Amino acid sequence: MDYFIELFFGGLTRGSIYALIALGYTMVYGIIGLINFAHGEIYMIGAFTAFIVATVLSIYGFPLLAIVVLAGLAAAVWSASYGYTIEKIAYRPLRHAPRLSPLISAIGMSIFLQNYVLLAQTSDFQPFPELIPEFDFMEPYASFIGSSDMVILVTTAVVMIGLTLLIKYTRIGKAMRATSQDRTMAMLVGIDVNRVISTTFVIGSALAAIGGMLIASHIGQINFYIGFIAGIKAFTAAVLGGIGSIPGAVLGGFVLGLTESFATGYVSSDYEDVFAFSLLVLILIFKPSGLLGKAEIQKV
Repeated sequence: MDYFIELFFGGLTRGSIYALIALGYTMVYGIIGLINFAHGEIYMIGAFTAFIVATVLSIYGFPLLAIVVLAGLAAAVWSASYGYTIEKIAYRPLRHAPRLSPLISAIGMSIFLQNYVLLAQTSDFQPFPELIPEFDFMEPYASFIGSSDMVILVTTAVVMIGLTLLIKYTRIGKAMRATSQDRTMAMLVGIDVNRVISTTFVIGSALAAIGGMLIASHIGQINFYIGFIAGIKAFTAAVLGGIGSIPGAVLGGFVLGLTESFATGYVSSDYEDVFAFSLLVLILIFKPSGLLGKAEIQKV
């Protein structure tokens, strides 16, 4: 039973990271119908930014809380600037092009960012500092869930609730919903569609950066390639939950994380990806719109 609980919380932690990245995928797709395959690299850049800032601040003797806050802010702002730039340079000029063109552009940006970080840093794994201390009140549960696991879970819950409230009740959220439903009509009623799309990329990129910092601190190491696998898994989570749905992205992340955790624990770590993508295939066969997605109505 203890082993089951350990695997359960491990799966939730892993799923939370997938969910944080998947939120960026699902927001962008919901607004412009584009899969941003460079999103995983934004996650990786956020982790490296936090790594550099945290290392420098540690050298100068900053307290841990200040390091966490400043590293997180730096990662979010820097990754958001990358997201904004990518949207403006690689995607906006292709907005009215055939759907294959922005897809190829997204894959190209992913490869470019991978190699950019490879040249700027190194291909070796770098030790990432432990930014989340062990809390005293978590000591009785240490065999099942650590402090970093709890912080990741709480962060994911707060982000999901915050995004839901933002989209439902704020001015920019209403503009996002209008743009998603009918971009042309949104422009006719005075909504700055370009600003809405850029804001969506900025928010999604900042969330990916926070996820990158948290998981890097949890695992203890990073390299230039971490964004590719995490991005593919997060995209899978978004599709599982119903791409375009914020609660669906979080649910898909948890389902995928738990599937991988139990498959690793009870079968073999060699088949982790097999179980994950087999689950995706089954969901797409029996519920193509995803767990919480809405089936599109084809207009004749």
